[in-house]
Amino acid sequence: MHTAPLPTAVDSSCQHTLAAPQHWSGVGLHSGCEVSVTLQPAPANSGRCFVRVDLPQHPKIPARIDHVQSTQLATELVGAGASVRTVEHLLAALAIAGVDNVVIEVSGAEVPVLDGSAQPWLDGILAVGLAAQEAQRPCGALREPITLYEGDAFVSAVPAPATRVSYGIDFAYVAIGRQWCSFSPAELATEIAPARTFGFAEQVEYLRAQGLIQGGSLDNALVCSATGWLNPPLRFADEPVRHKLLDFWGDLALLGVPPTAHYVAYKASHHLHTQLARAIAPRLSPASTHSRL
Repeated sequence: MHTAPLPTAVDSSCQHTLAAPQHWSGVGLHSGCEVSVTLQPAPANSGRCFVRVDLPQHPKIPARIDHVQSTQLATELVGAGASVRTVEHLLAALAIAGVDNVVIEVSGAEVPVLDGSAQPWLDGILAVGLAAQEAQRPCGALREPITLYEGDAFVSAVPAPATRVSYGIDFAYVAIGRQWCSFSPAELATEIAPARTFGFAEQVEYLRAQGLIQGGSLDNALVCSATGWLNPPLRFADEPVRHKLLDFWGDLALLGVPPTAHYVAYKASHHLHTQLARAIAPRLSPASTHSRL
């Protein structure tokens, strides 16, 4: 299953918002609660911002790296006394589509998981289309390499003439094993957006006892056991590593527009992803980031 490629007519030099509102609803992966999301067009230079429409005064939570609170099995943002969790798939879709400015109205504390990938988000965004704005799109290039380690896991950003994202995983499950993938941003819509989240059958009871994956099911996550996948077929032979790259790109989207670089991750987590984004953020010039809300 592949999503449609991005329109080739999009001008990457200027900022974009949605041409019209778009709406989704579904269940939160960890909370199990029903929640709805509506994307609304937003002014140039305003960036991406969540709004908790279910709370009094509709608190705003900017989708920026300095608003990250928790990274336990998902990325959670906080702001104005409110929080929103599991934002990475939606943010990856917005980044892949080239949506720089958007108000994300959410009716609960967790973004719905939908089918476990970014594909439903991206398809909905492309269905309404983008509107070009009279403002230059932030851009910049990484000047010095950055590498962060956590045991044998690492994340790295290296100066490069064009942006590329590479990811590696290694699991002691025969159905997964060691996988690597590498793509340019132009390939992410077709090669990465459809890749679904995955988990392990042996961990389900423990995670649910911890209050996690309450909304997880065989309809919104691939589940692997020692003997193989419980709910094949996979959309790609290496769907797990592609999904990890999707998570990585969604976390890097908290920088607004990540600087031109070759990004590499191996056995990384949301914690390492966001730590890399935190390390990059101070090196971005003011012209490379959206104005703050």
